[in-house]
Amino acid sequence: MNVIEGVVAAPDARVAIAIARFNHFINDSLLDGAVDALKRIGQVKDENITVVWVPGAYELPLAVSALADSKSYDAVVALGTVIRGGTAHFEFVAGECSSGLSAVATRAALPVAFGVLTTESIEQAIERAGTKAGNKGAEAALTALEMINVLQAIKA
Repeated sequence: MNVIEGVVAAPDARVAIAIARFNHFINDSLLDGAVDALKRIGQVKDENITVVWVPGAYELPLAVSALADSKSYDAVVALGTVIRGGTAHFEFVAGECSSGLSAVATRAALPVAFGVLTTESIEQAIERAGTKAGNKGAEAALTALEMINVLQAIKA
């Protein structure tokens, strides 16, 4: 039986992080977690990490698509935060962001890690950005690295 499992160390990986400015007070922590995980656990060199800021989560799929099409990166990590409010805006932004990122990943055959928080409250977002529930930015970065290695193993 052949089993393919990825590891997270990827010292030569080129990783882009697309991050939303909206809710930056949460997203800054996601970014810190992602960069820390890439460097400390993934052993990715600082010069192989590119950070691209976009206005909000809705704009992430377009930026990630452009990054994927550039063929300059082995994976892209998408970071942002969508917090439910009193209108249907949450469903539209969160849904389109998720669908768009998934479409880019499958079209480009490139790991696109989903590090976009979709929460009911600011408190939940804070918990997922580095307090009680860990740092989802770090988790997304590790997912991207593992998928780089899984795809390389499949092609080998």
